[in-house]
Amino acid sequence: MTKSLSIVIPACNEEHLLKGCLEAIVRQTVAPDEVIVVDNNSTDRTAAVAAGFSFVTVVHEQQQGIVYARNRGFDLSRGDIIGRIDADTILPPDWVETVKVFYDNPAHIGQTINGSCRFYNLHSGAVIGAIYNFVVHRMNRLIMGYYFPWGSNMALPADMWRNVREKVCVRTDYHEDLDLGIHLHEAGGTAQYLPKMRVGAVARRIMTERGHLWGNLRMWQYTMRQHRFVLWPLSVPLSVGIWLGSYGVFAIEYVWNKLFGPRPV
Repeated sequence: MTKSLSIVIPACNEEHLLKGCLEAIVRQTVAPDEVIVVDNNSTDRTAAVAAGFSFVTVVHEQQQGIVYARNRGFDLSRGDIIGRIDADTILPPDWVETVKVFYDNPAHIGQTINGSCRFYNLHSGAVIGAIYNFVVHRMNRLIMGYYFPWGSNMALPADMWRNVREKVCVRTDYHEDLDLGIHLHEAGGTAQYLPKMRVGAVARRIMTERGHLWGNLRMWQYTMRQHRFVLWPLSVPLSVGIWLGSYGVFAIEYVWNKLFGPRPV
């Protein structure tokens, strides 16, 4: 029997991107059984945009932080499987079908899955996405010894979430998806990375939120260090390389946008 799937989308001030995310869910070859948008104190029309889709359940989380919004959405979800994406995620039409087929296999019930991304707001989105995927998935696996569920494109059995619910670190100075993967692994879970399960995403910290990039990279280092991974120092030169490289990407994209116009988002 095919397992039910809930998709959870934490969102804070995402009115401009959320509609595209939800429209991609409308286009799925197999519909999800539940979609929950967790409005985390938005001051714009995020909740109204979400409520405009009849299949969406809008809930509110007053405590600020993506970890709190994620936890609330996961706790309220009713599906056998929980899918987790971001408000800027554009799912390919077969995403739900891929996830359901994966979990139809009884051997996969103790596993999380996560996929790759392509940055749809960059002219160089395919190339930068490939570099990003290598760092996020392959390099993290080198440092940690295993894959982890990436927050923009992941799914896990609800039972696995309930098993670690009281163990995950509820901290806003950690990468919540990285921390979740660590606790799932400690509880005996495994993870698979499916590169062909590719979603669209926005490279905000390159083009529109540059001031947050280094802080985000420092958070990556801190999460690794606090969880005492021996190879966590590898994240430092990687962070510096990403930070410096982002300036080159920004410059190229800026010139390209001036000459040919920005990519539609």
